[in-house]
Amino acid sequence: MSSNALWATRTGNRSYVGRNANGAEVLIGDEPGMFSPGELLRLALATCHTLSADKRLAAALGEAFSAHVGVDVVKPEGENRYSHFEMEFLTDLSALDDAARATLMERVEGAIERNCTIGHTLANGATYNFAVVDEASAQ
Repeated sequence: MSSNALWATRTGNRSYVGRNANGAEVLIGDEPGMFSPGELLRLALATCHTLSADKRLAAALGEAFSAHVGVDVVKPEGENRYSHFEMEFLTDLSALDDAARATLMERVEGAIERNCTIGHTLANGATYNFAVVDEASAQ
């Protein structure tokens, strides 16, 4: 695997700890205090948008601006997939006049279009592979 590979280690029944090379950890599973894989995907998409636009927003609203991003999904009945993601970014824009708001929205949308890898990945239907490898024969 590449140097930007992530990994998860099983810690119990339907429980894993996801890790990256920087030492960050996230609890994954269906127990209290854990994120489900679907929740992680939703957060990845929402925060990819906000991180992509953060410099533009900070330039217009000040470095200490407050914000919250929410994300919900449409899951077709009887199907194990999401068909649509709905995101909402809440922040105080009251200090901006209409022209400044319009300019900021253009800059935010442009930054997201240029930089949001997760959005590009979902929009272009990424493929994937999954293999089960015998640990004993892999050594």
